[in-house]
Amino acid sequence: MAKKRDRQAVSIRRKSQNVSSDKLEIVGDSSSDRRLIVIFVVFFVISPAISALLYYRYTNSGGFSGASVYERGLVKTDIHHQEILAEHSNVAENTSRHYDYPVLAYITPWNSRGYDIAKRFNSKFTHLSPVWYDLKSQGSRLVLEGRHNADQGWISELRLAGDALVLPRVVVEALPTDLLRKKKLQDKAIDLIVSECKEMGYDGVVLESWSRWAAYGILNDPDLRNSALQFIKQLGNALHSELDSWRSSKQPLQLVYVIGPPHSEKLENQDFGPEDMQSLSGAVDGFSLMTYDYSSPHSPGPNAPMNWIRSALRLVLGTKDNSLLPLEAGKIFLGINFYGYDYRLSGGGGAITGNDYQSVLRKYKPLVQWEEISAEHFILYTDNNQNKHAVFYPSLKSISTRLEAARSLGTGISIWEIGQGLDYFFDLL
Repeated sequence: MAKKRDRQAVSIRRKSQNVSSDKLEIVGDSSSDRRLIVIFVVFFVISPAISALLYYRYTNSGGFSGASVYERGLVKTDIHHQEILAEHSNVAENTSRHYDYPVLAYITPWNSRGYDIAKRFNSKFTHLSPVWYDLKSQGSRLVLEGRHNADQGWISELRLAGDALVLPRVVVEALPTDLLRKKKLQDKAIDLIVSECKEMGYDGVVLESWSRWAAYGILNDPDLRNSALQFIKQLGNALHSELDSWRSSKQPLQLVYVIGPPHSEKLENQDFGPEDMQSLSGAVDGFSLMTYDYSSPHSPGPNAPMNWIRSALRLVLGTKDNSLLPLEAGKIFLGINFYGYDYRLSGGGGAITGNDYQSVLRKYKPLVQWEEISAEHFILYTDNNQNKHAVFYPSLKSISTRLEAARSLGTGISIWEIGQGLDYFFDLL
């Protein structure tokens, strides 16, 4: 901030015979002072104010602009940290969809920003999945927990703004050895889920259970694996027998099933594979494939390398050539992460959101680098404690590359999760 300067008033007394020439001198000095004052005001007051206003507009407004990120030339490998900070909240005024296939977006209660993003960019999504419910064992019975998370006002606002389906996620935490061996418990679980959809006016559910069943090791048992598939089919058929309560077209309730990517170059017993998909194809409306979290703090690196994504899709669908994918590819929601990881190279680290990433960029001003093989941007920095870090966080280019791949493969996409991303990511959808 410019400092005020003291000025002294000068009294000039002249003899009468010199008045004329003295007046000219005084006028000349006054004009020069005014020019100096104007220059001072322009350069030290107005210019900083305009700069501050523009910075505030681009970094804090979260407003709309006329041009998309493509038109502004921002989707590229060569980017600067200042460009991200200046542009991330500036999104195109046109919020219509650009991606032709289904888009499933997850929203978490612990990141409330996602609720606002879902309303703001409602037209970009075909399916919205708030992470609300858990199916749990309680003694010898089952309970469906999570209604306290449900926000009916938010759902009403969504439906006024667009046509995206609302399918809350239900995680099956009930003991699988009991659930999959007892038909009565399976029937009860299905009744709890379908009844909740009817009472709350949902369009169906996103069910997550396979990874938990795999962790228990029960999928290696052919009988229990068959029971697991039968349970999913029975739930899907029960949902399809019910119609949504708010659409004039009265569409059947939907089931989207979450599946993890294979953990090696070949399918293992606990992996979800093409035979499982074929078994469920008539009862499941879509499969949310979690193609992210490839790396971890124990093995730092890119979050979702492109070659790994393609390999995972081939294994799940049972084909060796991505150009010859079966019709089931149209039911896949290919996972795209809107979060990143900050790794300490000495060991450890954890997930970061868009706000965390901005803080790192502002504080450390790192060089943003592009890794061609994984098709991801990353940064390196050293913190105040002299710990070296590597950060992999999505960029416009990395997301655009995955959208192009998904489009060429004929799949939809699923985003985990929209509250963790930067606003201008949604220009791409």
